[in-house]
This record gives sequence, C-alpha cells and structure tokens, in this order.
Amino acid sequence: MGWMKELFQVEKPIIAMCHLQALPGDPNYDEAGGMDRVVSCARRDLLALQDGGVDGVMFSNEFSLPYLTRVEPITIAAMAEVIGELKEEIRIPYGVNCLWDPIASLDLAKATGGQFIREIISGVYASDFGLWNTNAGATARHRARIGAGNVRMLFNIVPEAAKYLGDRDIREIARSTEFNHQPDALCVSGLTAGSETDTQILKQVKDVVRHTPVLCNTGCNADNIARQLAVADGAVCATTFKVDGIFENAVDPARVKAFMDRVKEIR
Repeated sequence: MGWMKELFQVEKPIIAMCHLQALPGDPNYDEAGGMDRVVSCARRDLLALQDGGVDGVMFSNEFSLPYLTRVEPITIAAMAEVIGELKEEIRIPYGVNCLWDPIASLDLAKATGGQFIREIISGVYASDFGLWNTNAGATARHRARIGAGNVRMLFNIVPEAAKYLGDRDIREIARSTEFNHQPDALCVSGLTAGSETDTQILKQVKDVVRHTPVLCNTGCNADNIARQLAVADGAVCATTFKVDGIFENAVDPARVKAFMDRVKEIR
C-alpha cells in the first residue's frame, strides 16, 4: 500500500474526478463551443478541485455517454489535447480514465504523463453498454509493451451499470483479482456515478485482500465520508464536489473545501 502514500503524500487520499465535457464524436458534443469550451470547462473544474485541497485528480471523458468498451481514436486524441493544454497548471498527481477501455487509458496515461488509470480490467459483465468482456492478460502485456510499468492500475471490481456474469461472491472476486492480476488498488462502486457505495461490501473486500488498497469509488459525501474512510484506504470523488451535488453541474469550490476540511479532520 506504500505506493499511495508515496504518490499522494497523505493517508487515505481523495482522488477527485475532473469530468470532461462531451468530446468530438460523442452524441452530445457541443460543435459551437468546440474543443475550446471543453478545455475551458476542464480548467475551471481542475483549478477548483486543486484550490479546494484534493490529493489527486483523474481526467475522465464522463460526458461521452453512452460509453464504449473500445473507444475511438478521436476520444484519446481529444483527451490528450485537454490534458496537454492544462499540464502546466496541474499541481497534484493525476491519472486518466478513458471510459471504458483500459488499453486506451494506458496509451493516454503514457502519452500525457498520467500516473494511474482506473478501469474495468478483469471479468465479464452484462451491462447497460452490452456484454462487457475484458482481457486482463492483453492489458497487462500492452502495459509492458509500451513501457507503462510505472502507471498504477486501479481495478474497478464492482462496475457501474453492470453485473458480473456468473454467481461469484464479491469476496471471491476480490481474492482472485488480487492473486491473478496484482492490481495496484481495488475500487468498489455503487450502481452509478454519485450512488453511495455499500460500506458492508467495502468491508467484505477489505477483509479478504492481503496487500491491495481498497478505494470507495462512488457516492462519498460529507455525511458518509467518515464511515467510508473507516474502512477504505481512500476514495474517488466527483458528484459531491458539483454545484448542489448534481452530477451534470460544474465543480463548486466551496463544496470541495468543506469536504476536504472534513477529510482532514478524519485523518
């Protein structure tokens, strides 16, 4: 677990999502605003998150709905453009999440200097996006082939809007994922972005893994963060930072600061 303390310089880090607006090729892309608007919105949110005191940030094409499990090249190129425009302003560790394609995320991280990715890397699922089949072995070999061994891989083992095919207990999944894939962290989620993660499921995962950090991946807020961090080794947060706590809104600097003040009290 030492890599998280080394990277983020704190116990139980909070990784904030910087949600990118719809990108070229996405159904909801704003042609009039273009990439200038995407960059502008990302800069606004990044600065609000950093100024509020989060420990890390992860750039994600969150508004590319509906997601692809194999993204198109234009998405990777557009995300790289955004990160490149903002790079001189990033003051904290950062990663990328190219939804939902681990190969693309590794490529993007390698190209932009991202230090970690979060993806669905192992397992087979029935999801809102169709049958979701992964190839963890191919992902691991791609990581080695492109020289991205220093890019940490956060495995989401309770994917949003999806159900594991096969009758397997979450504890079995956590144990076998740790044994077979040596993940850098395991992420446990609720049903969708902003949905509270079940603390009991977090605890079940935490109790059975031996060496792997466990992150609360969705639904953290000022009211439940003490309970979630009592179990988890950190959290990935987004919706709670938005204006009025609404997923689609911009980041609210005051909400970020209030949340992080609470986290500092807990630490």
